[in-house]
Amino acid sequence: MENGMLCLGLSGGLDRIYESSPELPNTFLHDGAAVLVQDGRVIAAVEEERLNRVKHSNKFPSNSIRYCLSTAGVSLGEIDHIAFYATEAYCKTMLERLSVSQPVPLDPKLLLRLLLAREVGAEIDPSRLSFVNHHEAHAVSAFAMSGFEQSLVFAIDGGGDFLSGLLAVGSGTEIARLVSFPEHNSLGLFYLETIRYLGYGLFDEYKVMGLAPYGDPARYRSLFAQFYELLDNGGYRVHLDRIGPALVGNIQVRRKGMPFTQQHRDVSASLQEALERIVFHILRHYREATGMTRLCLAGGVAHNCTLNGKLLYSGLFDDIFVQPAAHDAGCALGAALMVSSELGRPAPRERLPDVYWGPDLGSEQAVEHELNAWSGHLDIQRSDDIASSAADWMANGAVIGWVQGRSEFGPRALGNRSILADPRPAENKDRINAMVKKREGYRPFAPSVLEEDASEFFELPDGTRQLPFMNFVVRVREAKRHVLGAITHVDGTARLQTVSRRTNPTYWDVISAFKKRTGIPILLNTSFNNNAEPIVQSVSDAITTFLTTDLDGLVVGPFLVRKRPASLQDWSALGVSLPPYASLHRVRSYTAPDRQETVCEIRTGHSAHHSMRISHELFEILMRIEGEASLSCLFDATMLDQAKREDLVKELRLVWEVRGVRLHPPRAACGRNRLQSET
Repeated sequence: MENGMLCLGLSGGLDRIYESSPELPNTFLHDGAAVLVQDGRVIAAVEEERLNRVKHSNKFPSNSIRYCLSTAGVSLGEIDHIAFYATEAYCKTMLERLSVSQPVPLDPKLLLRLLLAREVGAEIDPSRLSFVNHHEAHAVSAFAMSGFEQSLVFAIDGGGDFLSGLLAVGSGTEIARLVSFPEHNSLGLFYLETIRYLGYGLFDEYKVMGLAPYGDPARYRSLFAQFYELLDNGGYRVHLDRIGPALVGNIQVRRKGMPFTQQHRDVSASLQEALERIVFHILRHYREATGMTRLCLAGGVAHNCTLNGKLLYSGLFDDIFVQPAAHDAGCALGAALMVSSELGRPAPRERLPDVYWGPDLGSEQAVEHELNAWSGHLDIQRSDDIASSAADWMANGAVIGWVQGRSEFGPRALGNRSILADPRPAENKDRINAMVKKREGYRPFAPSVLEEDASEFFELPDGTRQLPFMNFVVRVREAKRHVLGAITHVDGTARLQTVSRRTNPTYWDVISAFKKRTGIPILLNTSFNNNAEPIVQSVSDAITTFLTTDLDGLVVGPFLVRKRPASLQDWSALGVSLPPYASLHRVRSYTAPDRQETVCEIRTGHSAHHSMRISHELFEILMRIEGEASLSCLFDATMLDQAKREDLVKELRLVWEVRGVRLHPPRAACGRNRLQSET
């Protein structure tokens, strides 16, 4: 077939999954992804974390690249151009910093070519490789997908390419930069620096956004006024160095795991208010100065849906488009679109309808085969009307995993890799926070509503009909708040997704079936994952998450899946292997000032920070595995009695729950304890 112009955009790190991560500033090289565009249209895109199962993966996106190539049915050699999401100068500086502690090639282009050759097995001509400006990649990813002829474009994040953002005017297929924001004025780092004193770190920003409505911004308003200044002509300055000393002197610093006090809630509220004040100050000026009536947003800070909602209601702009993968994975999209445009194939000027760009579930036969392999643990039924069956379950109180079609690109589950439930009972919120997410009880859940019914339940600003990407917080109509207890946040808002029959008929059908039973055209929708890993991608990820949480049911394609009580024999029949990011350690450590002991642990990641203690018995068993082995073979080889086997299965299940090991139907017979090739 005629392939057209194929451009591949990449974001992420420069090492492989089982290698130790280089000590780099942690705001760089995370959220790896690959995006393939053909003549400016996306044909495949996935974040590396969905495939390598490491949250915010800072590894080279090898799996993502392979997925994009296989979807298009091409080899890397047939790709016209490959673009990396940072400038060569920036990458070079990072490599120079690295070279102090380990040997690395100092030429970014050479390193990228070596990685591609090693991981995808193809030599790439240097002329087909580009390094693009990080914030321009953010900006293009939003403007090119907005469908706008002209707009203001605002990219804001923690940092990248020695800057923390830019403001530009998009016109036709061109973007003209008006102003850049230096790294020391980073709004992303302003947020990050503050939340460190609330017991949170990188990638936890959205948790603080959810906490803010419980606080009163007035309490620390004058304190926060010392942290930033609003200057003339939309300018601003932040004083990152003042934040720590002022907070330490004025609040009880919260450490991870400690309870929240009202102080912490009030600091969250003051921080959110400060961010909103600065952003509105910038945008008011440039709205006035340029006369632009539309706005595009990208960059990590554009995931602040509360801020986006306030901009939407403010009437400052007639229309706002937020790129749904606004974080660094979205730069892979921007990078691909930038080089495609340079090669004369810009993205068509149309509004992005959906982001179902990830791997598909596979054929119905393949899905059934995978489910049946777990028959000792699962009860499986095929339904001819899956929407009705699932709606029945939820109307009767079940919380279910829902897996259909191609996965979503970006951080939100938009109805293809979701946990779904009745949005009405307020206790559903606590139930899901406890049973699946194992997370803070204050965290809100989002509603998915049929597009045609949205304005009956939510106050949508004039002219807004569709909010398909869950990136705006809107007000729930006052009369409906008591009805929608599970999805209405403490301040009467919700992070809304409108669902269109055109873009996702399967998801639309299940919400519609729920409406027939209950009169409510809405479902509670949260991402299908537990607290230990990224959103599920494959059928096997879905089964693993189902079996390690208290979900009531699982729907995969046309199959309804329930748990069945598994015997010791069923558990022993499973294969066990270590994920590629895990390693086993036996170490001597002090357990008291005058006492040393030998302890065994599994480390996931490159440091002892991510480690879990395991028993000596389990350690011995896992040390015997080469690639993978069936549990029963391991038990037999170590001559364990029934009681000991039961204890070990119990322990293994706990380690599996936090993804320190993998359990799966065995692929190898005893004695052929074979090495699995990396998936």
